[in-house]
Amino acid sequence: MIVANILTPFENLLAAVLEWLHSSVGLPWAWAIVALTIMVRMLLVPLTVRQIHSMQNLQRHAPEMKAIQQRYKGDRQKMNEELMKFYKENRINPASSCLPILAQIPVFFALYFVLRDFEDEIFPKYPSSDLGWLGVVPDITADANAHWSGYLLLAIYAVSQLTASYLMSTSMEKAQRILLLVMPLAFLFFILNFPAGLVLYWVTTNLWTTGQGIVTRRLMPKPALPAKRSSRTAPKAREAEPPPPDAAEKPATAAGAAPTAAPRRVRRKKKARR
Repeated sequence: MIVANILTPFENLLAAVLEWLHSSVGLPWAWAIVALTIMVRMLLVPLTVRQIHSMQNLQRHAPEMKAIQQRYKGDRQKMNEELMKFYKENRINPASSCLPILAQIPVFFALYFVLRDFEDEIFPKYPSSDLGWLGVVPDITADANAHWSGYLLLAIYAVSQLTASYLMSTSMEKAQRILLLVMPLAFLFFILNFPAGLVLYWVTTNLWTTGQGIVTRRLMPKPALPAKRSSRTAPKAREAEPPPPDAAEKPATAAGAAPTAAPRRVRRKKKARR
């Protein structure tokens, strides 16, 4: 298999780390997967910081990008050209928001191959070890649909994935957020045949992402967005201009009062003589 051959270095590395966590640190296999997930997410922190900054930058310039889309909505090619130009001028990289997810894909599939061949290649070295987790999951190398505990893990995966997606998509457009929230439900039927240990890996990384989103919201303030103006918005008051230099020489008058005009003389009509 081509994918398996490409991921062989990752597979060997993950297998070595799992064996070290089990034999040297003394963790059971399931908790070794949890520890491996935390180690991977810690290595991805720099990419995560770039992701957060990129999402905030997109949110800051969202009104300007929306204006470009409205201006060239009839010419999609021109709109894309203007958007790319805008990205370059403002140093925006939309792909930065996907870097942590893309970096985890090789780890995900490599761990799948490790768990698939676990009983033949790794488990015989440690015959007295336990493949269960918390007394609920009997075998982390078995498919998730092989035991009721696998469905419990899938339910936890769905909830954690929805929560993580919601926290990390606050700056996206409505259509993108809906797509990101629907995707985990579609993946449920896809990962039914995955090993339970792989679902455990994804649940752990979702919980990490959820905690990361909560911390980010509290510690990093949202970028200030430009104030929206409408036809009802009152114009800004003009700043007070300094008085002219000769203002002090003129006599002071009441504020806002017009200068008094000279009294008007009323002429009386002369009586006609008899």
